[in-house]
Amino acid sequence: MTVDPAVLEELGRLRSRLPELAGSVLATADGLVVAHDSHGLEPDTLAALAAAHLALARRFAHAVSHGELRESVVECDGGYITSYTAGPNALLTVVTSGDANLAMVHLEARRCVRRLIRILALETAPQLRPEIPAQAGPPTPLARRTPMATLPNMARRRQATG
Repeated sequence: MTVDPAVLEELGRLRSRLPELAGSVLATADGLVVAHDSHGLEPDTLAALAAAHLALARRFAHAVSHGELRESVVECDGGYITSYTAGPNALLTVVTSGDANLAMVHLEARRCVRRLIRILALETAPQLRPEIPAQAGPPTPLARRTPMATLPNMARRRQATG
C-alpha cells in the first residue's frame, strides 16, 4: 500500500511540534496501519490495540449516552497513549512520555487529525464515472400478483364455490 506523502509530512510535523512524542500511528478503524512515525514502537501492534481500545471506548460512550467518541486517553506511569478518531474509518494514536503537557498534546493532535481528515477525504473522493443510462420501464403497468392469482384456474373455481 502506498502512503500519501502528505500524510507522512503531517505526522512528521506533529513530531516536530511535540518533542515528548515517542511515536504516532494512523490506522484504519479495524487496526491496519495506514502510516506511522514510530521509532522503537511496533506500529502494527499499536494500531491493532488502539483500534480494539477505541471500539470498546465507543461502546462505553454509547452505553452512557454521551454521543460519538472523539478521543480516548490512557495514562500510564511512563506516559500517555491518546487515540483520536479521524473520521468514521480511521484513528490517530499518539504515544508520549510522562513529562508531556497533555493539553499541548491534545491541541496539536486535534489539529493534526483535522488536516489528516482533509487529506484522507481527498484520497477517497469518488472517481468521476459516466452515469448509468436510465432503463425504459414496461409500456403497461405490471399485473398485481396476489395469492389467489397464483392458484390454477380449477382450484380457484373450487374455492369460490366452496
